[in-house]
Amino acid sequence: MATKMAALKIQERKRLRQIGHALQPVVMIGSQGLTDNVIEEAMRALNDHELIKVKIAGEDRELRQQLTQELIVRTQAESVQSIGKIVLLYKKAAQQNPKLSNLVRYAHLSN
Repeated sequence: MATKMAALKIQERKRLRQIGHALQPVVMIGSQGLTDNVIEEAMRALNDHELIKVKIAGEDRELRQQLTQELIVRTQAESVQSIGKIVLLYKKAAQQNPKLSNLVRYAHLSN
């Protein structure tokens, strides 16, 4: 996990956290765990929004960490922040859509 975390510079991570604060979770991982549908939804959300919150249900902290790591690997995203049951993920879009990208929509929050 440390190698992925180091890829984002401290200032960039801070900016992403500021933007992420305004976001609601768009992907939920429930009792079924990390299904193919959840992965697909996370990929779609990352492609559209670049920065998303994921909520992971369950009380087992280690299981939540394992699910987070698997999600990061399978979506090729980066973990910006993880607090409790909420994980903030970032993946730069190949083609940024200004109408959908949370980085564009909430850019005013990171000034």
